[in-house]
Amino acid sequence: MQRKIIIASHHRFAEGLKDTLEYIAPNTAEVHAISAYLSNVPIQDEINQVVGEIDEDCEVIVFTDLLGGSVNQNFYQFINLPHFHLITGMNLPVVMSVVLALTDDYLSSEVIRVAVDEAKTQLVYVNDFVATQVMDDEDE
Repeated sequence: MQRKIIIASHHRFAEGLKDTLEYIAPNTAEVHAISAYLSNVPIQDEINQVVGEIDEDCEVIVFTDLLGGSVNQNFYQFINLPHFHLITGMNLPVVMSVVLALTDDYLSSEVIRVAVDEAKTQLVYVNDFVATQVMDDEDE
């Protein structure tokens, strides 16, 4: 089975996330970064260059930055392919969870849903979190 993992964003966010992923979890997967709008190349051309030809046995996992953004929208054309997964609102926890869950088999939609849910719990307003912890300690 062939697998492509793509991190795509406006400007250089994708490059930074890919670099951080490779630092924390080296050699877990081959990851491609697309940093849109840094050149005069249309985003669809950049996507086509990285995605290339996709046959029905190829698994493609794409992470993008913004749901309503042009980067994410340009991947819509592929979502009906059998093993194509498009995840937006990316952050390091969701990318790590998905990449570390990879096996020799295709990734299930359920594994992706769990990774997305877990990543949501990592988004925390720490001021409130700390205030809650202090109150809990005083209550005891």
